[in-house]
Amino acid sequence: MHDSRIAAISQKNHRGSWLTGLLIFSMLATEVRAEAAAGLPSARELASAGAVIGDIRIVRQNVFDLSIPEENNALYRLANRLHMQTRESVIRQQLLFKPGEVYSERLVDESERLLRRNIYLYDARIRPVRYVGGVVDLEVTTRDVWTLMPGFSVSRKGGENRTRFSISENNLLGSGARVKLAYIDDVDRESTSFEYADNNLGESWTALQVFVADNSDGDSQLLRLVRPFFALDSRWSGGLEVFDSDSETRFYELGEEVAEYRESSRYLNGFGGVSSGLKNGWVRRYTAGVTIDEHRFLNTTDQMLPQLLPADRELVYPWLGVELIEDRFETSSNRDQIDRTEDFYLGQRLAARLGYAGSTLGSDRDALMFNVAASRGFGDMGKKALLLRSSVDGRVEHGSLVNALWHVNARYYRQTSEKHLAFMTLSASIGRNLDLDNPLMLGGDNGLRGYPLRYQIGDKRALLTLEYRYFTDWYPFRLVRVGGAVFADAGRTWGDNPAGGGSIGLLKDVGFGLRLVPTRASGREVIHFDIAFPLDGDRSIDSVQILLESKTSF
Repeated sequence: MHDSRIAAISQKNHRGSWLTGLLIFSMLATEVRAEAAAGLPSARELASAGAVIGDIRIVRQNVFDLSIPEENNALYRLANRLHMQTRESVIRQQLLFKPGEVYSERLVDESERLLRRNIYLYDARIRPVRYVGGVVDLEVTTRDVWTLMPGFSVSRKGGENRTRFSISENNLLGSGARVKLAYIDDVDRESTSFEYADNNLGESWTALQVFVADNSDGDSQLLRLVRPFFALDSRWSGGLEVFDSDSETRFYELGEEVAEYRESSRYLNGFGGVSSGLKNGWVRRYTAGVTIDEHRFLNTTDQMLPQLLPADRELVYPWLGVELIEDRFETSSNRDQIDRTEDFYLGQRLAARLGYAGSTLGSDRDALMFNVAASRGFGDMGKKALLLRSSVDGRVEHGSLVNALWHVNARYYRQTSEKHLAFMTLSASIGRNLDLDNPLMLGGDNGLRGYPLRYQIGDKRALLTLEYRYFTDWYPFRLVRVGGAVFADAGRTWGDNPAGGGSIGLLKDVGFGLRLVPTRASGREVIHFDIAFPLDGDRSIDSVQILLESKTSF
């Protein structure tokens, strides 16, 4: 009895020693790993040393992180179990590097951007975790979002309501494909639509989109099969786009409908492109294609003014294009989103396209088709930055500009404190001999928040918006980020008004709003709830405009 008790005590002490030793070994191993991680060379040092990529480990985080006590509850655990995570092969296919290749900081950064653009991922990070003998192992960490989205929404802007019922899956079986069924009722029409889209068809770089809609005033169909220049060093692209639509279009003046016509349109574009890739920080791309662009119009009301019915047009033209891109990107947060990694392009970009539509090719006229676009960024997104974009496109017919539109946009960000940001955007458009179905309108639906939708019309337009944004730390139920803004808008249209009305001058409004950013749902949506007060206009305008809508930015 005494011997057995001694043996039991001895065995217990032995187990205790073994557990103590295991604990000490685990702590030492953790310290060694931490020291190893802390002692890893920087990305620039790895590139300079010519490090070779070894293992690439994919870490796929679920919708909720159960290691965080606030997220470790029955509801969130159930959501994780029901959610089908993105397949590892889908993530791995979008990486621009492979084991055995020389490590490139640029390719790592670009791969992060490619992953973050997917609406089924909240964020993506790539970091070195081990470096031995000139070989570096990488860890790719992504976080999924909830992608099965049954939805009902009511939005309001410009004094008009929009109702939407939908159900969508934005990461079908973890493949990254999107399927959506929706019903929308707005000021223009009722629409029932179906869409299927996959930006990485068959885990390739080919994108497929199919869209069909049955509308109260017609129908529309879209087919798009494209292999884009998916990365800066991509060497070729090609694709086909087909769109067919039949619908009724309404013409507005001071927010009131003054005309209506039926439009049947058909668009087909086939193209291919080549590039020598990224050289010395620049990319040059050449493209060529053929476009068919047809529009036919029919009067639908006896009261319509004849001058408001657009003329039919049929344009068939081959074209050539060139594009120059500078490799310069920056990441930031609390700019257009809340507490989320945002990618901004600050480099120089210039794209030009020139085509010719001739009667011998099937066009109803001879026309030179042109399009030029440019953009550039200045400053540092972490402090203050100015982003500029400009474009001009149109036609030359019989020596005159037709449907020519020049547009410029400037966005200015200035961080005033950790949670505060001053933002300004200025846009201007100047048209020349615009097609009647392409007027410049301004109202509560496109930036002038204190006024009815499509309130002003002309062939010239300008809009200035000033905002002061506040990004709070409030994170209710760890589901929604919360922010706010105060704003002022000022804008006007002027010039040729097809409806015959004159310019009513500069219109201004002020207001404030709430911003809600869902962090567990797919997409980049920012829910806006704004209250705007018009400072000008006639007495028919409500003294307060309430706007509820979803955008992709703050």
